Amino acid sequence: MDKKVDWKVDRKAPSPLPRLAYLDGRVVPYREASFGLLTHALNYGTGLFAGLRGYWNAEEDQLFVFRPEDHFRRFCESARLLRMELGVTPADLTAGLLELLRAEGYRENCYIRPLAFYGDESIGVRLHGLTPVVGMAAVRFGSYLGKEDGVHVAVSSWTRVSDNVIPARGKFAGSYVNSALAKTDAVLAGFDEALLLNDHGHVCEGSVENVFMLRHGVVVTPPVTDDVLEGFTRATVIQLLREDMGHTVVERSIDRTELYLADEVFLTGTGAEISPVTRADHRAIGDGRIGPIAAELRARYMETVSGRVARHRAWCRPVYAVTREREPMASGVAAVSERSVGST
Repeated sequence: MDKKVDWKVDRKAPSPLPRLAYLDGRVVPYREASFGLLTHALNYGTGLFAGLRGYWNAEEDQLFVFRPEDHFRRFCESARLLRMELGVTPADLTAGLLELLRAEGYRENCYIRPLAFYGDESIGVRLHGLTPVVGMAAVRFGSYLGKEDGVHVAVSSWTRVSDNVIPARGKFAGSYVNSALAKTDAVLAGFDEALLLNDHGHVCEGSVENVFMLRHGVVVTPPVTDDVLEGFTRATVIQLLREDMGHTVVERSIDRTELYLADEVFLTGTGAEISPVTRADHRAIGDGRIGPIAAELRARYMETVSGRVARHRAWCRPVYAVTREREPMASGVAAVSERSVGST
């Protein structure tokens, strides 16, 4: 990949948009990453995306990206489903992401949006005879749902798109119209988020989140064959619940009415992180407050993604180079400390 950094920006200029973007192997000014009205993906939804988070760890003066190689592995798999030949590996994309974040100089929590899409300005529905474009941008980012005291969800009248219509295991641009319809209807009706059922009437996921419930002492989540995204936050949560917290986790279909009788319900996702649900369709979940398992899980998850849990440190990729310097201790014996520095 071309490692040339091609940009000149005013680092002090305030803007809600990123200053920079990564486009086909180069870091460029964000506004150069623009495309015409006839771009194939804009017209026909022939693109895919991923979502990653960077977490600032003030104690280490370091920005950690959570599970980037795993995210990019799924990204490349999704590209194969759209018959895209990207010409890059998950390792290449991870290196490009780190280059972009170092150039941006973020020292706060951020969200990264990688995309691959057919950039040809061409009329005609197809996947063949087109050329993919790969890009990324990163923005400062806080809470997605913004409901620290619990989320109120509505079961949507919109049915989740099935794998035989648009594969749910890929984050395809066009398929998220399904999620947008459900989300906006829920918000306009006074809810925070929507839950979608599949063709069999089983709960599959939120508009952009996987769903878990606690019932009779067992944590349950829909299987990946129930038209759900194979989320890495989902996989992380299952591992934390089983190995770190000692809970039984079962993957099986969930009926709508089971949610109403559950002791706890929570949503998971890169953007949503761990979002406890306290009400569903105007019914209280449990006692209507955040449950103890969801509360503990949320705390453990935030510690994990910010690189503070040694056993899961390998999931966290540091952005900035680490230098080792010696500092005098009170005893007069020199100690080695670590400090992160930018490599821009």
